[in-house]
Amino acid sequence: MTSRTDSLDLLSRYYAAFNAGDREAMLACLADDVAHDINQGERQTGKDAFRAFLGHMDRCYRERLDGIVLMASEDGARGAAEFVVHGEYLTTDEGLPPALGQRYMLPAGAFFDISDGRIARVSVYYNLADWTRQVEG
Repeated sequence: MTSRTDSLDLLSRYYAAFNAGDREAMLACLADDVAHDINQGERQTGKDAFRAFLGHMDRCYRERLDGIVLMASEDGARGAAEFVVHGEYLTTDEGLPPALGQRYMLPAGAFFDISDGRIARVSVYYNLADWTRQVEG
């Protein structure tokens, strides 16, 4: 069983790895069969799918998270994060406006299931219409 403190430590490591660009450290925080609910998209399952998603994101975007606030349930089984994404749109992502190096800033959140000291589910949410307005500017 994971405690609230352990879950907060896990999420802290996950986001520190994100901001450091250390994708392997991020992946180390995940369960092998992690469920990843992509904003405005479908669920992907497994570390390999998550690794491919990170590669795609790194090609299209450069992002840093600020103002990260972490929360966890008393039993450590659920977690949440709220943060602000500061990004640059590097390469056109399929179905989205053309990338011209536009910068954007938008609030986002994530919800987690935590099991056996690893993230078993991550669901990320942000306002795609807000992002689109910023990059079409």
